[in-house]
Formats: sequence, C-alpha cells, structure tokens
Amino acid sequence: MRAKIPKACVIGRPVGHSRSPLIHNYWFAQLGLPGAYEALEVKPDSLRDFFSRLRDGAYVGCNVTVPHKQAVLDFVDGATPEVERLQAANTIYRRGDRLMAANTDGSGFLAHLAQTVPEFEIAGATIMLLGAGGAARGITAALLDKKPDRLMIANRTRARAEKIAVDFAGPVCPLAWDDAARNLAACNLLVNTTAAGMTGQPALDIPLAALPAHGIVADIVYSPLRTGLLMRAEKAGHRCVDGLGMLLHQAAPAFELWFGVRPEVRADLRRVVEQDMERAP
Repeated sequence: MRAKIPKACVIGRPVGHSRSPLIHNYWFAQLGLPGAYEALEVKPDSLRDFFSRLRDGAYVGCNVTVPHKQAVLDFVDGATPEVERLQAANTIYRRGDRLMAANTDGSGFLAHLAQTVPEFEIAGATIMLLGAGGAARGITAALLDKKPDRLMIANRTRARAEKIAVDFAGPVCPLAWDDAARNLAACNLLVNTTAAGMTGQPALDIPLAALPAHGIVADIVYSPLRTGLLMRAEKAGHRCVDGLGMLLHQAAPAFELWFGVRPEVRADLRRVVEQDMERAP
C-alpha cells in the first residue's frame, strides 16, 4: 500500500490570494521531500468541522490567516508561550496527539526588517502600527522585545488598540485613527498591519506628509507587492519594507514544525513568488 503524502494547508477567508502554497511546495521540491500544501477557504462557522478533519489526520498542520488567528485558540490543546502572550496564532502543528498553536508573525517581520534595512535600530525608536488585529499583536510583542522608546497603535476601533496596550507591558500608546497622521512627525518606522491596500480591499487613506524623511514605511500586505502606501512612500523618498519578505520568513519556522526541516529563505524563492504575482490578473 502506498504511503499517504503528508499535507499542510493555510486556512482563512479570503484565502485565494495566498502565496503560501507556492512557497511551501517550492521547498518540498527544493529539499526533495514528499509533501503537499494547499489553500482552504474556511468560514468562521466551519472552523469546528475543519479541526475535526485536522484531528483525524487530513493534515499535519496548517497556517492561519484572517479572520481566524484568534478564533483557532478555542480548538487547540496547547500553545507556545508566544501565543499565550499574544492570544493569536498563525500556525497549528502536532505534538503527539495534541494540536498546538504557534505564532511566527513577529519573528518573520523582524527578520525581513533586518534584512531590508539592517542599519535601523529598533531600540530607542518611535514606531507607529496601523491596525490592532492578530498580526499587530504579534508584531507588537516582537518590537517591544527590542526596546523601542514608544510604540503607537492607531486603530479605527480605539478600544482594540487600548486592549493591546493593557495586554503588553511597555511603552504602548493607543491612538484614535484620526490622530495617526499628525503623530507621524515623531516616527522612525510606520507599519501597516491592516488589510487596507490588499488586492480587492479599500486603499489605506493615511497621509504621509508629516513623516520625517528618515522614516521607514513597512506594509505587511504582499498582494499587491507594491501597495499604494509603499508607492506613495517611495515617491516621497522613504525607505520601504514590503510584505513578501515577512511572508517568506514566517513560513520557514512553520515548515520546520510540520516536517522537521528548516528551509532557507533565498532570493530564488522570492523571484518565483514575484513572477507568480506579476502573472496574476
């Protein structure tokens, strides 16, 4: 009898834009490992059914994207200290018979930031995050570990930004969305963690005029690769950090959790993903 090929997946809604299958299947081929990875659109009211399939062995694990990063915690048996701290997960993996939750968003963001602007020092910097969802929580924790002077979080529902400030010890300052633009004058780094600007979503409307010339602009959206925010920032002379590198760097530790091998994040993989994005309608 032929052995079943191990499979992993990404779940979310929407999920059709995800390049995770391309990334992980590239690593299978590169490493000569048997395996497959696919994208599954899972509605919030279908999460329980999905986790039943996961427990039955349909997949060795999964990545989690919006809107499920917090809801999946109701269906796992344990979590890494990072997830306990964040109350949000982007990876589900097995340890024996237990389903465990992990979060690699923050480490992926930091790895790509360091690769793109290696001279930037987070310690002592003033940083603004736009958005207060699961990705924002992961990036907040990772940034706070590097000791910024001030971390502002602007969200359309201010209460969610205030919740992050309560949950994390450190210099976190919640802002009303309408106050974000004028507070950019003090920023060294601006990070968009919202879905605004993603293909099929409304544009991000924050003006950048107050951001100092040395300010760096990062966007975790990677479809399109050059979001409207990054194009405006580039035109104004700001250094930019796109979302694709974060996607690649957060994927590698997830692959290792499922398959026991840590793949390299190399330029050839980035080119493959970029070419695929260029071909997309």
